[in-house]
Amino acid sequence: MERVERSRIHRVRKKRKKKWTFRILTVFILLILGVGAYFGTQIWGAFANSGKKLSKSDLRKSQVEFQKAPFTVLLIGTDQRGHTANWRSDVLILAAVNPKTKSIKLVSIPRDVYTEIPNSGGVKTKINAAPYYGYKSGVGQVQNIRLAIEHVLHIPVDYYARINFQGFEDIVDALNGVDVNVKFPFHQAAIGGKMVYFEPGEHHLNGSEALAYVRMRHQDPKGDLGRNERQREVISALINKMASAEGVFNFGDVMKAVGNNFEMSFQATDIPALIELYRSIPQQNIETLQANVTFEKIPGVGDVDILNQAERDRINKIMSEQLGIKPQPGGTTGAGVGTDDSNQSNGQSTGESDSY
Repeated sequence: MERVERSRIHRVRKKRKKKWTFRILTVFILLILGVGAYFGTQIWGAFANSGKKLSKSDLRKSQVEFQKAPFTVLLIGTDQRGHTANWRSDVLILAAVNPKTKSIKLVSIPRDVYTEIPNSGGVKTKINAAPYYGYKSGVGQVQNIRLAIEHVLHIPVDYYARINFQGFEDIVDALNGVDVNVKFPFHQAAIGGKMVYFEPGEHHLNGSEALAYVRMRHQDPKGDLGRNERQREVISALINKMASAEGVFNFGDVMKAVGNNFEMSFQATDIPALIELYRSIPQQNIETLQANVTFEKIPGVGDVDILNQAERDRINKIMSEQLGIKPQPGGTTGAGVGTDDSNQSNGQSTGESDSY
């Protein structure tokens, strides 16, 4: 048992001005691209072997080239520990990037959204189980979570980036910890089972403690919403540190943590163009979408988030317009998992054709 001791914060916290999902995206972008072109050669070496090519989405007529057309990136935080082959998704954020309008729209998909899981034989459960069924069926974890997201929102997933628990811990430790403001007392087991106790007030957390801090939800009166607030608090602190002199000094350690625990479908040769694209997008052109859910208890599954059809259609319309494609209201009614433009299925089912 270990109680986190209160510590003094020696600098004034900057007022939060950006949406929380922008902070999450920025962390991923910083991890992919670094803090600037100055570090290009180091980044190239860290990611030269990490590119995992993702096949064309079934919701696209052709493969999207991010330098020429609007595209999506699925950001995945996983509960993978060490080198275990099987994992579940803990954080899911879909980013729609439009290079022409220099804008990004993001939507966070709650991990407990209740849906039919592709390649599961018709199982309905929480969406974070999709990687498990992808692993079990041989389809692949990333491919199956991609199919699940496309089933729920009927928006194509073109690229992805994934980081695991160990990577999160290592990045926090590489930056010498983060400062947080605990709102209420709670406790949470760290990876490995060690219990960490949190008391109200300002604290300095190491990687293991920070992960426990952002994972707890059952003791939070706000549930997943409170958990999301703590996630964006830590991510904001990480961004500030990565952009600071201390972050620059420890950049090598951060890249080492990323390289060991991170993968993406972008290739090393894509990095310079991604750097240029991201730097060209004004912060005010990055918009967050809140997925509004209701809560239910499903026998045999537990507490789940319900994303009703009207809300799916609303998100689909906004994201489709961002991508310059035709909205698909009601696209997830019926079986429709993994449907492509010509009504050909991936072995799950068929649905209405798309006009992308």
